Amino acid sequence: MTLHQNEVSVDEALVRSLLEAQCPEWSDLPLSLAGAGTDNTMYRLGDDLLVRLPRTADTARSVRKEREWLPRLAPHLACHVPEPVHAGTPTTAFPLVWSVYRWIDGDVAGPDTVRDWAAFGADLAATVREFHNIDLMGATRTDDLSWYRGGSLQACDQWISACLDDCRTMVGPDLDVEVLERLWRAALALPESSGPHVWLHGDLKPSNLLVREGRVHAVIDFGCLSVGLPDAEHSTIWDLPSEARQAYWNTLGLDDLTWARARAWAIAVGVSGISYYWHTYPAFVAECQGRLQSILADAAAR
Repeated sequence: MTLHQNEVSVDEALVRSLLEAQCPEWSDLPLSLAGAGTDNTMYRLGDDLLVRLPRTADTARSVRKEREWLPRLAPHLACHVPEPVHAGTPTTAFPLVWSVYRWIDGDVAGPDTVRDWAAFGADLAATVREFHNIDLMGATRTDDLSWYRGGSLQACDQWISACLDDCRTMVGPDLDVEVLERLWRAALALPESSGPHVWLHGDLKPSNLLVREGRVHAVIDFGCLSVGLPDAEHSTIWDLPSEARQAYWNTLGLDDLTWARARAWAIAVGVSGISYYWHTYPAFVAECQGRLQSILADAAAR
């Protein structure tokens, strides 16, 4: 499944050739596709390893970022995070950097793996608080640690307005874009967040949260790791049931202004995902629509 115009194709034979050339000690281990997201393709290697290959040169920059910062962040977190064990180098067949990580056992957070959503929401909030309290260790919002989430809503207005228009055309009456746009514009009118910059995971959606016995066990995929304002970090809570959202809000003690800005970021991520992936990634489009419908239901209930 090709998602981007400048995507580098990957298959099992290519991954095996990379391992044979650069990690011969692992080249005979069983290899199987473990998943593919918008930015990376993953293969499980044996029982204990994961090969992660970026789709494009842009997302390859995230590989370097994870290599540099994950070993420094991990000691400060109670949950597990990916541990890089090999830094793959570009080749003629695959002209991008790639990585091998330790495999983390766990189940993706979802209705089949989480029974107590309120407890899960409180767990996630505690993880976020812990992450945001880590010292920046000299990191600043520059270069690869600067991303649109964590910056200004106003800076995204032209782009998100165009995406809202796309949603009107693509989705039609099944999505109340007028209400979403009102919520977006209401957040634009709010004062900018004035809090200090913090570490941001950037994409704490359920597929990046692994659980054991329904509790947060690991946070994966730090490709969106950045430094910035924390409002956008809370946006993916609309991917979870209302009980989790309420517990998350209560645990962090978020105020109404922060919640409104976080909701606007959730709208931004949802409508931009629909606009960009409408013709290429229907499962991700459905995920974005689900998030937006949760926002609409939540707003109607308040």
